Amino acid sequence: MSVQSLRWAVADGATLTRRALAHWARRPGEVALALLFPVMVVLMMGYLFGGQMDVPGGGSYREFIVPGMFALTMAFGVETTFAAVAGDAAKGVTDRFRAMPMAPSAVVVGRAAADMLHSVAALAVMAACGVLIGWRVHGTAAGALAGFGLLLLLRFSLVWTGIYLGLIAKGPESVAAVQILVWPIGFLSSALIAPSTMPGWLGAIAEWNPMSATVTACRELFGDPGHAGTSWAAQHSVLMAVVWPLVIAAVFIPLSVRRYRAMGE
Repeated sequence: MSVQSLRWAVADGATLTRRALAHWARRPGEVALALLFPVMVVLMMGYLFGGQMDVPGGGSYREFIVPGMFALTMAFGVETTFAAVAGDAAKGVTDRFRAMPMAPSAVVVGRAAADMLHSVAALAVMAACGVLIGWRVHGTAAGALAGFGLLLLLRFSLVWTGIYLGLIAKGPESVAAVQILVWPIGFLSSALIAPSTMPGWLGAIAEWNPMSATVTACRELFGDPGHAGTSWAAQHSVLMAVVWPLVIAAVFIPLSVRRYRAMGE
């Protein structure tokens, strides 16, 4: 790719990123609800059930669940990406973009960039909520930044998962199928409950869940309770929190690009 082509791709991608942000600015209620939903879950789990939950090794359950909710927020973002991509495809917007003199990568790159910005805002809201209910970073500043970096890396890989699913879907109403996929994967992890409290076979599945890798790594980097585990995946959670998103991205980025190029053929 030449320098001129790269500049063209970046400029067109930035234009479509601004388009997505403009849509959110016109629908602030929807954005607010999307940001407040995980806050509601944290408050419900922390205050209604927190007194009944034991954290392996001791510690506050509220501090235990906050890193888990960070990761779940990243996972739930798949639905937002899917709905936006599938909606544009169903309305013919994607086809119009394909007919315009713009870089072929602009549509998917613009969507990915906009959703990553939304995820940064979601993490900021969740962190503020966590601080209000008693969550603190007990590790170093560098460790905390690394933890948030791993969360955004997970979201980056899931953005491309959402883009691909949105491109192959028949319409945004298929979001229920995505929820059936995302919610079990999200909750069958160490996000809200320690895998050691699950039946052995289920706990083993949860330990190797990509979500668990990110959650456990973040707890370790933040210095929060509940990050210790006996499995290989738990003992190498930071490594797995890098490997899993890279594998997911390596699968779904080419699939998304190939599917986008094949649309309309």
